[in-house]
Amino acid sequence: MASLAALCVPLRRIACVRSHSLYERFLMELRHLRYFVAVAEARSFRVAAERIHITQPAITRQIQDLEAEVGAALFERNSMGVTLTPAGAHVLKDVRGILDKLEDTVRSARKIGAGLAGSLRVGFVENVGWDGLVPDAFALFQQQAPELQLQLVPSNSPEQIQQIESDTLDGGFIYSFDPLPPSLRVLPLQNRRTALAIPRQWAWPTDVPVAASALNDTPFVAFPRHTYPAYYDHLIQQCQRAGLTLDIVQEVTTEAAILSLVSAGIGAAIVNASNKNRPPARVEFIDIDDLEIRLPLVFAYAPENRNPALARFLKLLDALRSESSPD
Repeated sequence: MASLAALCVPLRRIACVRSHSLYERFLMELRHLRYFVAVAEARSFRVAAERIHITQPAITRQIQDLEAEVGAALFERNSMGVTLTPAGAHVLKDVRGILDKLEDTVRSARKIGAGLAGSLRVGFVENVGWDGLVPDAFALFQQQAPELQLQLVPSNSPEQIQQIESDTLDGGFIYSFDPLPPSLRVLPLQNRRTALAIPRQWAWPTDVPVAASALNDTPFVAFPRHTYPAYYDHLIQQCQRAGLTLDIVQEVTTEAAILSLVSAGIGAAIVNASNKNRPPARVEFIDIDDLEIRLPLVFAYAPENRNPALARFLKLLDALRSESSPD
């Protein structure tokens, strides 16, 4: 008895189909299998032809072609209709599995094409995920596409830009202070603010904003310039315009580390105001009334990225930013 290798050829070919003629042959051979199952279940060429809305001679010819390719009779004809031969019974079992698998594959492909399955790799600056638009976007997207794997990668803005360019991220929430590489695009989202973080042990009044110039003799903790040169330069320039020259006594690379040093009383720090939503126990926050540093939050991505999940996520972000305040 012939094996099903010949029947499985079109399924193995599906990944490498290139020409129109090969695609047509794949569809033709797939019809052979569907017609075979229809006849096997109906036990009649006539009934099967009626069920699948083709003529009886056409379905008979398709089954004859299939038997010729397999090299064995699949049906025994009699006055009552048809019954499966032993070879046909064996073929039916395998063909049903092939068609079920194919249907699963098609359903999965449709979901991936609609951005409802597959994966989406998104970077984010850690503090943007604590409140507001970004965690709302993550939660809503998971509700819309529960079968999709949303991979969230905390990282600073320059690192995310490099990862989007190298296609290890599909996109990322970054603070944008200078022009991005020409290969990237951004969706502007919000302007966030900064605040002054001070050690609680300093016992400064926190209900009244402080003037920037009054902080000139204050030790500060900051991040090194190489972490994000564009923002570092912007911060220094804005402070100088307000009459403040930062006395930086220690540098660390993350905002969490900065706040740890503030907690220890090493110095004050100018940080993202989002930290007010999860204040460390030993840190207080004060507004600086004459120093306003806006943090332009954007979603960066490569327009050449054809991941359907990215297109769906961008659409969601656009809707959310329309509903939220720009600040």
